[in-house]
Parts: sequence; structure tokens; C-alpha cells
Amino acid sequence: MVSPKLARYERIRQQLAELIEQVPDPTARRATLVALIHHKLSGLSWTGCYLLRGGQLVVDVYQGPLACLVLADHQGVCWAAIDRRQAVVVPDVNAFEGHIPCDSRTLSEIVVPLFGSDGTVVGVLDLDSHRPAHFDDEDRRGLESLVALLLA
Repeated sequence: MVSPKLARYERIRQQLAELIEQVPDPTARRATLVALIHHKLSGLSWTGCYLLRGGQLVVDVYQGPLACLVLADHQGVCWAAIDRRQAVVVPDVNAFEGHIPCDSRTLSEIVVPLFGSDGTVVGVLDLDSHRPAHFDDEDRRGLESLVALLLA
């Protein structure tokens, strides 16, 4: 039996697939993904993407308060997801060595890498919450299924 949380992610996945089906523009696809997640999931304080541009991790589309524009090289949760090539779930950002506090109210975070068609990491999807331990493995699985649609 599918949990209520994973069922919600599946509904979001279906909606996203329908919305982006005829839109090949990658920015439009990311913007739609971010807006859907931010408004369909509870407890999020910031939802957005960072893209690798000239070796730097630069903010892209997002929902929420102002973001850090460029993240310090190979520091923080976003870079950890890129360097590991896998999602990183952080229940307590204050316990994560090298965390970059763009919003001091953020208590937990999840970051999922975005892959290009050639399998290289091109950026990340980053979700923050003011709630401690807000994200779990079900969020990871659900978000990975959503970002996979960006390659379709």
C-alpha cells in the first residue's frame, strides 16, 4: 500500500507531466516544477533550483524569500548533493558541516540533483523548511520521481 505522502507525490507527478508535456523549454519546466511543489506540499519555506554555470552554483527559478545568488564552491547541502550525485536529506541544518544559511530560520533541507540528458549533474532542486526534520526518505523518493520528468 502506498503511503499518503507518496500518493500526493504521484498526483503532483501526474499534474507536472501534463503541464510540461508540450513545453520543451527547460526553464519553463523547472519553474512549473518549483511552483507545483511549493504550493502543493506543506511546511516549505523555500523551493527552488540552483544551476551550475561556469563552475559556479547560481540561483535559478524559485519560490519564497530572496535566495543566495551564488553558493560558495563545494560547501553546503547543495554542493554535497552535486558532489555525491545523490539526494541529501538534512533533518537539522545546524548540524550539517558547511551549511550555507541563506535564511537563518531554515531548520531542515532536502536537495536533489538535476541531471542532464548525458547523465552529468547540471544543478539541484533545493527545498527548505522552518520545521526541524521535515523531510524524509519518502520525500526523497517523491522528489526524485518529479525531477526525472525534466529529462523526458
